[in-house]
Amino acid sequence: MSLEQDLRDRSGNVCELCGSTDDLDVFAVSDSPENTVSTHVFICTTCQAQIENPDEIEPNHWRCLNDSMWSTVPAVQVMAYRILYRLKAEGWPQDLLDMMYMEEETKTWAKAGLPAESTSGLLHRDSNGVVLEAGDSVVLIKDLKVKGSSMVAKQGTAVRRISLDHDNDKYIEGKVDGQQIVLITDYVKKI
Repeated sequence: MSLEQDLRDRSGNVCELCGSTDDLDVFAVSDSPENTVSTHVFICTTCQAQIENPDEIEPNHWRCLNDSMWSTVPAVQVMAYRILYRLKAEGWPQDLLDMMYMEEETKTWAKAGLPAESTSGLLHRDSNGVVLEAGDSVVLIKDLKVKGSSMVAKQGTAVRRISLDHDNDKYIEGKVDGQQIVLITDYVKKI
């Protein structure tokens, strides 16, 4: 069997990223650890054109990644991660990135294909100097009044699946008692 036929069979003859059935072709995922069917995706020309020309990217086209990011195929996960990472300033892609789960080796592969400036950035550190990442869980080390409400977030409250502020290394976001709030990293400790 050919590579293209294997991908057609795996994908069910649809784009593995957006689900389109038109103009499909084989696409090799860059920085692949090997050269097999598992390091290629079957995608439409619309997706391929936007991947290859980042200046012409249409953020709303990629809302389809909400479904395809859950694929069990590592190459599809890698492409979804890279595209969402590129679009994270839009807001909604960052939420999807925070939910996304990948095996460690797949995540390493995904990060290898990002531009160098994308992987360097602000480091968010908790009160003990431990680096925080999106999706981590933290606990509050003191009572905090929540601005704009009468709520007080109590010491010892666990905040799960935090997201990071990409403009300020002192701010993270998370849900406390069902309310999304901004927390200052000086008052949290990684669990």
